[in-house]
Amino acid sequence: MRNPLSKTIQDIKPSGIRKFFDIVSEMPEAISLGVGEPDFDTPWHIREEGIYSLEKGKTFYTSNSGLMELREEISAWYSRKYNVTYDAKSEILLTVGGSEGIDVALRAMLDPGDEVIVPEPCYVSYVPCIQLTGGVPKIIELKNENEFRLTPQELLDAITDKTKILILAFPSNPTGAIMTKEDLEPIAKICQEKDIFVISDEIYSELTYGNASHCSIASLPGMRERTIVINGFSKAYAMTGWRLGYAMAPAVIAEQMTKIHQFAIMCAPTTSQYAAISAIKNGDEDIAKMRESYNQRRRYLLNEFKEMGLACFEPRGAFYVFPCISKLGMTSEEFATKLLEEEKLAVVPGTAFGDCGEGFIRISYAYSLEELKEAIGRIKAFVERHTN
Repeated sequence: MRNPLSKTIQDIKPSGIRKFFDIVSEMPEAISLGVGEPDFDTPWHIREEGIYSLEKGKTFYTSNSGLMELREEISAWYSRKYNVTYDAKSEILLTVGGSEGIDVALRAMLDPGDEVIVPEPCYVSYVPCIQLTGGVPKIIELKNENEFRLTPQELLDAITDKTKILILAFPSNPTGAIMTKEDLEPIAKICQEKDIFVISDEIYSELTYGNASHCSIASLPGMRERTIVINGFSKAYAMTGWRLGYAMAPAVIAEQMTKIHQFAIMCAPTTSQYAAISAIKNGDEDIAKMRESYNQRRRYLLNEFKEMGLACFEPRGAFYVFPCISKLGMTSEEFATKLLEEEKLAVVPGTAFGDCGEGFIRISYAYSLEELKEAIGRIKAFVERHTN
């Protein structure tokens, strides 16, 4: 019998995040700091709106692009928060999580051989989604000494005559790095000069700490017409299981993204869309409370790693820290595996997010402070035992 599988899909490696999550799921005594999922319940007013929609029998398909009321609220929210507006009717698509938005954007824009610049370490789905279109990922290895920000020179060095898209994902999963308006302005200038489009994954936009505030590259002069913004409700509103994201793009791109979504998905979950209306209209206070809790955990972990002697730059976004473990003389995979075996604690090796993640681990602080304190105790014991 002939091989029933696509060579392309066979060559794609499974997610390095899920590997350790699957092991932990069979170890009831283990603690996992590996999954980027808020530990908060979805706020009650959001759940209540979802329940109400079910009680009223609002269980039918929406339009392919999603409920117009929700798209209008998203447009108004982005305009108020980030000073960029996309037309609710023709430029906003509701998706099954932000991940679907990334997938359909790449499929709508790439022909085989087109190059996409991907700064790493990064979220695990970008490279596979590019490969599934026949596109070519061009990796930029971001550097710890630059706080994992993309520099203009790094971008210029990666551009060829086949470059079509740059993926920007800030605040970053896994590093927690951010890029300010001042960081983004020269990047935007290069994209315009070289005629490059940007997919800006802003799923962690609301989780930015300190004095810095999130800046969408789409808000910069000349960038709205060449930027596809990906965002969603999972992280900011603790709605991971609701599976609802959105993409905002110029109409000529959004139309083709909607076509793919139409054939593959039909529409995002109806109940989730009704719940999300309450989230985006009434959820600013919820976000502020969760962000403050995350910030407390972030500061705690940074202090603990400093006391342990593990170098860790200060992440100013998302809910991850990315400490360097190279002084222990182990690879990232070895560190994560031994830590799980010896201390029953799961973290994610940095290499799950690209080869340049070697020497680092990712720890999510989307867990309670009590769990984090127990986990830090186990890491301390492990580090002390393996330090020469």
